[in-house]
Amino acid sequence: MLDRIERTLVACNRWLLILLLLAMACIVFANVVLRYTTGDSIVWAEEVARHMMIWVTFLGAGLVLRFGGHVAIDNLHRSVGTRSAQIIRTIVVVGLGVFFLVMTVTSSQYVYATRFQTTAATDIPISYIYAAMPVGFVLMFVHLLFIARGYIKAGDFAESDEMDADAAASI
Repeated sequence: MLDRIERTLVACNRWLLILLLLAMACIVFANVVLRYTTGDSIVWAEEVARHMMIWVTFLGAGLVLRFGGHVAIDNLHRSVGTRSAQIIRTIVVVGLGVFFLVMTVTSSQYVYATRFQTTAATDIPISYIYAAMPVGFVLMFVHLLFIARGYIKAGDFAESDEMDADAAASI
């Protein structure tokens, strides 16, 4: 059951990112074409694309964490014995978990503080854009919980046919 929830979460997270990136690319492309063909651009395009980029960043951070794609210094836990490495990785997981939870609370307060401000071009409440932070940190925490056991035990991240974290990090 938990495995099914995890697969559903990952699939929904990926498809949401794909749709946001597609919409963002279409908006930017249309704006560039209009700017060069008519001399006018879409007033709201840059603002909306920027807001979509914020959401893509925070929604994608959990998936990147899950597959080990974030920058990490792993020399210490790879150079010590198995038990010491597991203790180090436990400290890392607990530290990340605490950080994600603190940032969820702090960013939620920030969202609440900006609830009456609106964006310039679209008049959207800024809190809708900043809501990407607590949502993203909750997703990072959930992804961390799903990979924590394997990471602490063996230093392994989730496997994916579509993404190789080591190859992505070497680019």
